[in-house]
Amino acid sequence: MILSLSIRDFVLIDRLDIEPGSGFTALTGETGAGKSIILDALSVAMGHGSDRAMIRAGQDQSTVAVEFSPPVNHPVWAALIESGIDASPDETLTLKRVLRRAGPARAFLNDQPVSAALLSEIGDLLVEIHGQHAASSLMKPSSHRRLLDLFAGNETLLDACASAYGLMAEASAKREELEVEHAKAIEQRDWLSEAVDELSGLGPREGEAAQLTERRTLLMQSERVTEAVREAEAVLDESGVEDALARAARATDRICRLPGFEASEDALPVAARAAAEAVERALIETREAANAIGQLERLVHHDSAELDSAEARLFALRAAGRKHNCDPDLLPDMLVSLSERLDLVEAGEDALKAARKAEASARADWHQAAGKLSDARKAAASRLEKAIARELKPLKLGRSVIRVSISPLAEGEGGPNGIDRVEFDAETNPGAGFGPLRKIASGGELARVSLALKCALAEAGSALTLIFDEADQGVGGAVAAAIGERLISLGQSRQVFAITHSPQVAASAAAQWLVEKGAGGSRIRGLDDSSRQEEIARMLSGAEVTAEARAAAGRLLEGA
Repeated sequence: MILSLSIRDFVLIDRLDIEPGSGFTALTGETGAGKSIILDALSVAMGHGSDRAMIRAGQDQSTVAVEFSPPVNHPVWAALIESGIDASPDETLTLKRVLRRAGPARAFLNDQPVSAALLSEIGDLLVEIHGQHAASSLMKPSSHRRLLDLFAGNETLLDACASAYGLMAEASAKREELEVEHAKAIEQRDWLSEAVDELSGLGPREGEAAQLTERRTLLMQSERVTEAVREAEAVLDESGVEDALARAARATDRICRLPGFEASEDALPVAARAAAEAVERALIETREAANAIGQLERLVHHDSAELDSAEARLFALRAAGRKHNCDPDLLPDMLVSLSERLDLVEAGEDALKAARKAEASARADWHQAAGKLSDARKAAASRLEKAIARELKPLKLGRSVIRVSISPLAEGEGGPNGIDRVEFDAETNPGAGFGPLRKIASGGELARVSLALKCALAEAGSALTLIFDEADQGVGGAVAAAIGERLISLGQSRQVFAITHSPQVAASAAAQWLVEKGAGGSRIRGLDDSSRQEEIARMLSGAEVTAEARAAAGRLLEGA
């Protein structure tokens, strides 16, 4: 509901602050006092049409702000989150519009700049304005399906239809993906077959290219290794180092066997033994070196055939890698990938058939869910038409007929909300033909039609604030009383405002505000019991308030 409305420099209003309560409130006042201006200001704050002419004369800008307190479960919070607006159900929500004489108008949600379109979207979730100049959601065909579903209590059927549609969409996407892949695979069938045959014939092994590279490098160096080995053997042979060391070993051994040298710890015998051991070690290591060189010579050999074979294999692997734009060592993986793609061509038709079958099954499930939803809508449409008819007669609209038309959407237009187009049509005179509500109903009838629809739809719709602009236009007596009764009924669960010239409607309100024009512009004030009686008496008698009018006003208030 609206907690407060603040208006600055708007048309005839210089400064106006309102803090309305819950229930049904009537706004009264003489023609031209500014009642509709307040409604226009609220409409501007909700993001609807604006004009620089709305800025009060002599001022540079006009500001309208309206503060709401939606409950935690109200759909407006989800809409705000989806739009990226920082808002919390623990706080109030303020919609503000600033009209500037120089520059475009600006819109705000909780002081965060937003587009007028988003402000309008949020505002329509909070307030419904019904009148000859206001296109409420009841008048918009785009909202009629939602209203019918709310009236019918189709939430479970809607969830089932949306879920089935989601599964069908997934199945369709999978089928389309397979069709694209299959089409590409067919186009490449010959190339794939040739590539798989070629790689299969090549038979690449994991890590084979790296191993061949290493082996080829060794084979290419074998001649140099052989030359070096032979040179080492020649140097050892020609130098006679082994013979020299053998003679030296024998000489030092004779020294160690001299009398008194074997066990003596004197410096000379110790040095002799150390020399003998050193020469012996050198002789042993020289012989080991000769043996190692001999072993190296036996291992190294230059095999031109093996080198040619390794090079041919390595070059073939590298050529295949270049062809398939991959590392030669990854050719085994490439063969697997190409084989799978070829398998898709050869076995893809089966996968496509399975995907098409799954899609058809999902589509059938969706059509079944949508069909159940359509049946529920058709049954509810009949009940809604009867409920509306019961409301129209007391409102002097008994000759009017509201029809809830349900027609199938064109092929491909169905979605998560089913396959139906729902529209509320009106025939205001028998035989005149049905047409859209807003075009068929006259200005005075439009607000009453909205009132009838709103009463019949009861709790449908998210707006917790309803505003009716002169729903009593051109009627009086019993019809005005019937309008008042319905506004009272709506006010039990919502915040309801009615701009009215009818004393019967004003008397039925829980609260009454008087809009009057003064030297500084339009003003609004709440009326106590005495002031209400005087205002209703004015509405009954006109410019001169008589005692009879006051008495009649008192009776209206007592009977309300």
